[in-house]
Amino acid sequence: MDAFYASVEQRDFPELRGKPLAVGGSPDGRGVVATASYEARKFGVRSAMSSRQALQLCPDLIFTYPRFDVYKEVSRQIRQIFHRYTDLIEPLSLDEAYLDVTHDKQGIQSVIEIARRIKADIKNELNLTVSAGISSNKFVAKIASDYSKPDGLTFVSASKILAFMESLPIEKFFGVGKVTATKMKKLGIFNGRDLKQFSEESLVRHFGKSGRFFYAIVRGVDNRAVQTDRPTKSISVEDTFDQDISDPDILLEIIKELAGKLNKRLTIRELQGRTVVLKVKFSDFSLLTRSLTTTEPIVHTEELYHIGAELFRKIELEDSKIRLLGIGVSNFNHDESSIEDANPQTRLF
Repeated sequence: MDAFYASVEQRDFPELRGKPLAVGGSPDGRGVVATASYEARKFGVRSAMSSRQALQLCPDLIFTYPRFDVYKEVSRQIRQIFHRYTDLIEPLSLDEAYLDVTHDKQGIQSVIEIARRIKADIKNELNLTVSAGISSNKFVAKIASDYSKPDGLTFVSASKILAFMESLPIEKFFGVGKVTATKMKKLGIFNGRDLKQFSEESLVRHFGKSGRFFYAIVRGVDNRAVQTDRPTKSISVEDTFDQDISDPDILLEIIKELAGKLNKRLTIRELQGRTVVLKVKFSDFSLLTRSLTTTEPIVHTEELYHIGAELFRKIELEDSKIRLLGIGVSNFNHDESSIEDANPQTRLF
C-alpha cells in the first residue's frame, strides 16, 4: 500500500488531503513518525523518524494520532480482495503481502492483468492506491513493488532478473543497512553488478553467513515459497552507531526511540509478548544480552522502555563504549516456547 496510514487518514478526512501529514509523533517534538504522506516525504520526512527531526525538515507538518483499529479493518478488506484471485497469501504487515498467483482462481492467466485488477478493485472500493511488483520470486517482486511508487506496477520477467539485480543500488538489498553499505562501498561494491564480481567465499569472509545470501540473491536465486501461516517467534529492532557511545543518558534515550519503533512493529503484526530482550554490543565487538519476562503481555511503548531501561541499568558499564543497542520481544500470545527458545537477534525487514 502507498503511505498506508497517512493515505487512510487523508481519505477519511478531506481537510488533510494535499497537506504534509505525519501519523504518529506529536507537534511538541516527542515520539516517532509511523507513516508520512507523500507531501511530507518531499521534505525528507520518513517513518521511524523522530518528531523533532521531522518538524525541522517540515515546520508545517500536521500530526495525527494513529487509528490502528481502522487500519486493521481496511487491511482485512484488502485481504478479502486478494482472496478473489488467490488463496496463497503471505501477509508481511497490515499494508504488505506476497501473493502466489501461479494458480489464479479466476483463470485470468496473466500476472500483469491480475495485478491491474487487484489495483483497480482496491482503488474503486476503498479509494486507496497500491503498488505491485511482479516476478518469479519473492525478493525481486518485493523490490519491484517499490520501483515506481505511488500507484505503480512493475513487472520483471525471468529473463530480465539478472539485469535488474545488476542495476540495483546496494542499499536496496535485504540485510544491507548503513553499516554494511558503508563496508561494501569501501570494497567498491555500489550496485548488484559490483557485488556479482565477488566470489561466495570472499563475501562470506567479509560478511559472514549473509555473504551466502548476497551471492545467491544477486544471481536471482530465491527459492522461498509463499507461506500462508508463518508464526513469528520474536521481533526486534537495533541501531548501530556511527561512533561508539558511553554516555548512559544518551543510550537510555536511544532505548526509548527503539522501544517506539518496536511497539509500532508489534502493533502492525497484532502481537503482544511477555519477554523483553536487550542486546548490547561493545566497541570490542563483544555481545551481551539481558532479558526479563513479565506475567502479563506488554502492550505500551512505555512498558517496553521501562523494562529495557531497567535491564540496561543493571549492566556494569563503567567507562565501556557501546557501538550497538537492540531491543526485542518474544514469548508471544501464540507462542508456547520458553524464554530459552527466544532469539533476540531476529530482524523484521
